Amino acid sequence: MLPILGSLVLQAMYGAVDLLVVGHFGSTEGLSGVSTGSNIMNLVTFVITAYAMGVTVLIGKYLGEKKPEKIGKLLGATIAVFTVIGLILMIILVGFAGQISSLMQAPAEAYTYTVQYIRICGCGILFIVAYNVLSAVFRGLGDSKSPLIFVLVACIVNIIGDLTLVAGFHMNAAGAAIATVLAQVVSVILAIVLLIHKKLPFKMTKKDVGFNSEIPHFSQIGFPIALQELMTQISFMCLVAFINRLGLDASSGYGVANKIVAFVMLIPSALSQSMSAFVAQNVGAGKELRSRKAMYTGMLIGVSIGLVVFLFVYFKGDLLARAFTSDGAVIERAWQYLRGFAPEAVVTAFLFSFMGYFNGHEKSLFVMLQSLAQTFIVRLPLAWYMSIQPGVSLQYIGIAAPTATVFGIMINLIYYLHFIRKNRAANSPD
Repeated sequence: MLPILGSLVLQAMYGAVDLLVVGHFGSTEGLSGVSTGSNIMNLVTFVITAYAMGVTVLIGKYLGEKKPEKIGKLLGATIAVFTVIGLILMIILVGFAGQISSLMQAPAEAYTYTVQYIRICGCGILFIVAYNVLSAVFRGLGDSKSPLIFVLVACIVNIIGDLTLVAGFHMNAAGAAIATVLAQVVSVILAIVLLIHKKLPFKMTKKDVGFNSEIPHFSQIGFPIALQELMTQISFMCLVAFINRLGLDASSGYGVANKIVAFVMLIPSALSQSMSAFVAQNVGAGKELRSRKAMYTGMLIGVSIGLVVFLFVYFKGDLLARAFTSDGAVIERAWQYLRGFAPEAVVTAFLFSFMGYFNGHEKSLFVMLQSLAQTFIVRLPLAWYMSIQPGVSLQYIGIAAPTATVFGIMINLIYYLHFIRKNRAANSPD
């Protein structure tokens, strides 16, 4: 978990740097453009990462079953599928950046900056896809340290690029996008070099690369997770659209808050990702009790840290917002949202531990369904309702997230009790 947490910390810093540098050396319009544009790129990145989770789980399973010979064919199918996905995404993001920005209801003053950010990042989407797939492969092999190195290098390159292009050449949102793409290029090259020189427990040949029988296997696991992430991210983009209608200050304030939220979610995300691979390996080796202990331990760790994070974000959120901008109105709007969102730091530890446990058991269809239920039954309707109230504070919109998570925990707990009883019945002697 710890190397994965380190990777996520650096990824959050990686995303925050764009907003931080543009907030201090660009303009409020550029800040809004990067905020809205990065939400689009987050959707793409998170969905790709979620789909690649199927690869991570299968690699862990094959290693647990002592069948490493299957991994080469699996990776060959992975290369073919994700290359096609990357090319399709490039066409959509580059060709339809204007329509996407309009759909997100980007403020008129920030429209051009939003289009620039999406279009430039779209040109480098193949590298963004490649990075996340390579990281999934390393994690499936039980190596969570190498992805940490990749993102550390990417973060350094991105910081240098942002300071050079935004602070130095005053390229605003476009400079931030170019720096992001360059950082991904460097990290992908490094990942490929390390993979080539790594002592691997399997062999892969050119014949393995293509559309083969492993695609349905990793898709069966990864597709529901990806669909769940897609729907969740669409709901967050709807939230951006709701808030963008409230004006430039609200749009920029939510953008700042969203980057802080990325840090708040680090512990639960690290727990979920590491637990999926850990549980898959132990299930493959027939050690079910160990996988349950991992889930309970994850909850304990997550809640303990989450309580500290909750208190700091709720009472000192304005200090965090000041790191990104000196605009008082934007800082106040960001803190409003953070006060509503803060309980999520605690309750998500339970939800994400459940999700990691079930994904490791290849129950990703249930994980998807429960996520869609909490998103479209609770989070999105509640956020929309709050956003249309006269003189609404972003705090009330922020409350929608932890409310939906509590609903999700109830669903997961009921399913977990059913899952345990079913397993005990199946394993009991006649």
